[in-house]
Amino acid sequence: MLLGKQEHFLSYNGEVLIFQLSKPKHDEGAADKTMNLCVRRMSFNRDTKLFVQKSSGLFSMRASHLKIEIICCSCATDSRTGIILPCILMKKKKRNNVFRYLLLLLHSSNQFEQSFYFNLDYELKEDIRLFTGPSVLWRHANKLFYISSDTCTVLSAPVQLSSVVWTGEIAGEGTVVLGTGTACLAESEDEDEFSTSDRAIWGSEFFGYAVKTQKMLTGTCFMPHAYSRVVSSVYVCKNEISKKQLRISLVAITHKNQLIWFQDGLPKGVCELPYEKPCSVKTAVTSSSDLLFVVSFASGNICVVQRRDSLQVASKWQKVKSVLVDDFTGSGSEQLLLLLKDDSNMEVLSTFILTDLGEVNYASGINYKHDVPAAEGLQENGLLTVQALETRLQAGCTSIRELQQHLRLKKKVILESCRALIDLVEERTHILPTAKEEGLVSLWDDVENPPHSLSKETSLASKVPEHFIEKLWQRVVGDSLVVGVELTASFYLSLSDVTLSLVMDQDFSLISPIIECRNKIIKLNKAFSALSVSSCQIEPPPKKMKLDLHSKNDLKKEFPKRCSQFQLDGAKTVIAVTRLSPLLAFHHVCCIVLLHAKKQKRQNDSLQESKNITVLCGKILLSLEDISNGKYSVKMLRDNSYCTGSMEDILAVLAVSVRFSFRIVSSGCTLTPINSWLLGEMECTPFKECHDSIFCHKAGNVYGTVFNWTLKNPVEGVLTLFCRNLTVLFQCLHSLSRVLPPSCDVKLLKSGSKSILTEQLALALEKEILILRSSFFSKESKAENSLTWGNEPGKKISDVPVASLLDSEEGVQQFRKKLQNEREESVLNTTYASRKRTACDLAGATTGRPIPTPETSSS
Repeated sequence: MLLGKQEHFLSYNGEVLIFQLSKPKHDEGAADKTMNLCVRRMSFNRDTKLFVQKSSGLFSMRASHLKIEIICCSCATDSRTGIILPCILMKKKKRNNVFRYLLLLLHSSNQFEQSFYFNLDYELKEDIRLFTGPSVLWRHANKLFYISSDTCTVLSAPVQLSSVVWTGEIAGEGTVVLGTGTACLAESEDEDEFSTSDRAIWGSEFFGYAVKTQKMLTGTCFMPHAYSRVVSSVYVCKNEISKKQLRISLVAITHKNQLIWFQDGLPKGVCELPYEKPCSVKTAVTSSSDLLFVVSFASGNICVVQRRDSLQVASKWQKVKSVLVDDFTGSGSEQLLLLLKDDSNMEVLSTFILTDLGEVNYASGINYKHDVPAAEGLQENGLLTVQALETRLQAGCTSIRELQQHLRLKKKVILESCRALIDLVEERTHILPTAKEEGLVSLWDDVENPPHSLSKETSLASKVPEHFIEKLWQRVVGDSLVVGVELTASFYLSLSDVTLSLVMDQDFSLISPIIECRNKIIKLNKAFSALSVSSCQIEPPPKKMKLDLHSKNDLKKEFPKRCSQFQLDGAKTVIAVTRLSPLLAFHHVCCIVLLHAKKQKRQNDSLQESKNITVLCGKILLSLEDISNGKYSVKMLRDNSYCTGSMEDILAVLAVSVRFSFRIVSSGCTLTPINSWLLGEMECTPFKECHDSIFCHKAGNVYGTVFNWTLKNPVEGVLTLFCRNLTVLFQCLHSLSRVLPPSCDVKLLKSGSKSILTEQLALALEKEILILRSSFFSKESKAENSLTWGNEPGKKISDVPVASLLDSEEGVQQFRKKLQNEREESVLNTTYASRKRTACDLAGATTGRPIPTPETSSS
């Protein structure tokens, strides 16, 4: 036998859950001993436009129907699984006015689970809320109490509350309780000084209380203080943390029969409600993306306020038993289900209205048979749509299969290239797979090359008589792995063609063993502390990313006569930088370090074809344990006003940093404040290895920034910064702007100083002239060889026009005349080159430095 007065309704996943207490039919004689809690799941049938029962369940308890009742039901998150489940709070009255409260969970199988229970010597009546845990919160004697499934102990919050208006989750704070309480006025303030209206306003305050952290939240971030006394219920629509500040949008109803929209603590709209005594408010998002505020009144009336340009009452109903918000029709948006009071009909969900104030409008007692033809047409259109989607899906699957096959082929080519590279370095014979192994069909007879020929070529390519490697080292800077190879003083090849490769020594079949990295060539001059940087050249992603940094010693090797007066003593180091985090996934990694260079041969003043050489530098070992112990970390410590970082530490910091140079000119005063700024505010100390470069020890983001301050004269200088990112650069410039005189002019230099630009220009001109000379000498050599072959018996001249000229004395004279013309053309080319050299000299005059010439470089 059902007890109708104990009906409770709850919406869950588009279904309506109806909870009722009932007496067992077979035990009517002992009805006071056992009670059943029944649940019925009702879903909306889109064909009949009615709610039908989907399933049911029950939970038996030993108690009299006079001593047990349902207090409330709501949906809350189960902290064990993170799943939102229906929760039911039950009350059982025991002897001596002791009340036992049980919290039950309902699972999808309609099985009830008792989460916890607790006993109180008083009855719960005020502001009962269920929230995450599941947990129960209530107010008694202006105090806040709560209990959760984790503690199963009743706890008291250290706050005084006259009402609870909302409980829910706030970003960054967890579960928060919003309510009003009595304001604590200062003891020095006399109550007689306040008028009656002032005392009413300032005598109460609105605030929040974070349950987990026991933290008080000021009420002004929700609404102004003046609204504290009139608010009766609140619903937080949106809360987020933006720029470390809590931003909240909420709607509140007041005792003045008003609905007010607040955003970031300020009122943005107000609407007069059609009925008195509003008690709760909730929201609904409909199919037209409209935000509706559903307000319930104590009299059983309901109204809906729509928020568009302003807040307006969109609809209202009377004699409503309950209102639920959910996606009952399965359309992807929410609808309102209003259960109307109907004493004549005892059937559950017999009288209802289902609407979203738009496309969805259903009501009980209406025949919807005229909708059937439209539904059949809709079904036919849906069938056609499904067929079209299936065709598109099949086409998409075909494209995906083709892409996967293409990717597999690419991966196979890359892996085979890597195996060939490893065999080349380790001087092993690499045998290419046959067409049969690759699943290919040859169109003609295959001629297999003998293995010894490949081995011979491999050995010739890998044998390098020169010893270039002085030292191999590695450092970890942030999320970057820095690998450095220090070259010997006998290294004479062009640094512009030198790169490093990192190849994983392990045999991984699914990934490429080549590690993508960027290369830098750094030469730090100890005597002058000059670091020259050229423009960045980045190759496409499938190749190694190459970043060349030329310096004065590089120019010394390429122009020995004109640059010998500088007597530079810097060590040349090639550096490869790659991301560290992908390598740590293997826990232990062994990498082979290869150095690639281009060797050019000169013979009889003619430039022959260059030869690529590869040198095995060694192996590096990397493990997560060593990194955790700081084995490869950069150590920059202060020691008697110096920074004790080693040369490898300095190079590692510079390799992962971004370089910026600024030309600073002061027309009104000297630039001495910059030195004081570097050594004072920025807390910089010079390196022992390089005194002009200084390291910033200031705490914060700017720590680790390297400065180089070169003062050309008292009013002009160049400040170079090596910083991690643009944010650090902006912070340094902001700090510098406070100490610079107002008359200072600061200009960003794209490629460093004028001398570096001049050196780069000279280098480019020298390469261009070498190409022209090579072309000329190749033509001259070809003509001379052709003439020699013509005089030798038994030789065939491949060039038919030249052979015809050499048949007679007149032909020989004509050939000599043609050769003379080509030589005159070469003289013109030389004149063109001399003009370019003059331009170099003029540019060198502006910087006071001699510029190398093509003649000196070729000697």
